[in-house]
Amino acid sequence: MNNMVVPEPVQVFTAAQYKSGYKPIWCPGCGDYTVLGAVTKALALLQRPPHEVAVVSGIGCSSRIPAYTSCYGFHGVHGRSLAAATGLKVARPELTVLVASGDGDGYSIGGNHFLHACRRNVDLTYIVMDNHVYGMTKGQASPTTEPDWDNKLSPGGTGVRAFHPMVIALASGANFVARAFSGDQNGTAEIIAEAVRHPGFSFVEILSPCVTFRPEQRDWKNLVHPAAVDHTNDPARAARRIMSDDGFNIGVLYAGDRKPYPGGAVPAQRTVAELEEEFQL
Repeated sequence: MNNMVVPEPVQVFTAAQYKSGYKPIWCPGCGDYTVLGAVTKALALLQRPPHEVAVVSGIGCSSRIPAYTSCYGFHGVHGRSLAAATGLKVARPELTVLVASGDGDGYSIGGNHFLHACRRNVDLTYIVMDNHVYGMTKGQASPTTEPDWDNKLSPGGTGVRAFHPMVIALASGANFVARAFSGDQNGTAEIIAEAVRHPGFSFVEILSPCVTFRPEQRDWKNLVHPAAVDHTNDPARAARRIMSDDGFNIGVLYAGDRKPYPGGAVPAQRTVAELEEEFQL
């Protein structure tokens, strides 16, 4: 009699299994299509079941991503995606939490949340698709727009210095800082997977051209280049590198060793009845 136990086959998840049945409605040629593909490829590299992943977003073209995945999703209000994601991760630390945002949603109305999410260092991954323009609202200058970008809404440019998200992320305490280019889907997927694996708050800026309102960004494919040196865990060294960055270095800039904010439920110290007693007249 053969008593050998045959192990059950292990399910292997493909990138396609992380995609929902909804068809993306971005403009033809938008870089966000390949970012979506990179996210699903990254999840396939990580092999987390879709029901163990949550994708959170705010408002904007990039924030449509949760609907296009088969994972749990939350589409929040403008600029508040990190607040919702932080609460989710602290309450449910076993989940892999990704946040999808854009340069308007993330750095303008959501800028304050960005600073404090870096500072808190909760173990989640913040993916920002940066195209230096408000695409959904028809081409206004965003926080990362060049000050001399001439357009109908701000002739001659805004004259306002561009926001530097990687400097802000590093200075505010993000534990992982990287940049990717949507035109390199496989490379972007690998960076996202590395960001998820790294403990603490991980920030990935993805250059994602808006060919509708910034057609000149098609040339980004000729400007991006791998970072000249490997990443560092020394914030001072990373700061020196990033301040001389040309905006098109691709790869991991900084991978720190700061301990993440603790997650999980804290045992209750008092019962509900005891709390109610304090409010009785």
